Amino acid sequence: MASRVLQSLGNGLNRAKNGVRPKQQVALTLRSLSASSNLNREDSWFKSLFVRKVDPRKDAHSHLLAKKEDNNLYKIQFHNVKPECLDDYNKLCEDVLPNIHADPEYPCELVGTWNTWYGEQDQAVHLWRYRGGYPALTEVMNKLRKNKEFMAYRDQRGKMLLSRRNQLLLEFSFWNEPVPRPGPSIYELRSYQLRPGTMIEWGNYWARAIELRQQNNEAVGGFFSQIGSLYMVHHLWAYKDLQSREETRNAAWQHEGWDEVVYYTVPLIQHMESRIMIPMKTSPLK
Repeated sequence: MASRVLQSLGNGLNRAKNGVRPKQQVALTLRSLSASSNLNREDSWFKSLFVRKVDPRKDAHSHLLAKKEDNNLYKIQFHNVKPECLDDYNKLCEDVLPNIHADPEYPCELVGTWNTWYGEQDQAVHLWRYRGGYPALTEVMNKLRKNKEFMAYRDQRGKMLLSRRNQLLLEFSFWNEPVPRPGPSIYELRSYQLRPGTMIEWGNYWARAIELRQQNNEAVGGFFSQIGSLYMVHHLWAYKDLQSREETRNAAWQHEGWDEVVYYTVPLIQHMESRIMIPMKTSPLK
């Protein structure tokens, strides 16, 4: 747009040098500027048809998007295991983690524990829920430091791992709380790294979209990060098998509005990843 205006001005000056009267030069330039301005307004109006803006907020997105009535906090752990140690690692987890889950002295629950089948290999994923938020997390951590069985578990586990990381999460208010499932199921963890500042917009769209993904009871839980990698979203889904996953995901496109959700949320994503996971024997999500 600016280049056309400069070109018009240049042409006007050249014509002036070749004998065009000053008044004619000014009139030509003004008409060019006026046309450019009109085109600019038309272009802006046309683009506005395809842009959706989220109202400005004066509160943290954690207050606007999370469930307030239960004050739950979640922790997700990713453990990359030495390939030769995976069976021993699984046996160690099966011996220790259910004991913590079942002990009423610990205000926490093991939501699910899995091995990655497709995605990062030789990886374990654990999801914990702390009823009571950060105070419950602190209480559990303090008690575990005095738990000899757990400290021995940590020592043994450390020898089996290549790396580990975790995140603290809150649960989206419009997702169901994860509850135990009888199975057998495979689970998909879809993780989205969003552009900073877009979490509210993501929540606005998915608050409607989740209603379109409940047909086969596949929606397990939806979370967003508070500590660790920020602006990270995790969606957890359950399917009978890979074929069922394919059919369920394809069926979503038959619902009015699903294409709109995909169209407007894809630009919010910087990076995304999918893991297909198999539950461990003692996982409450089978």
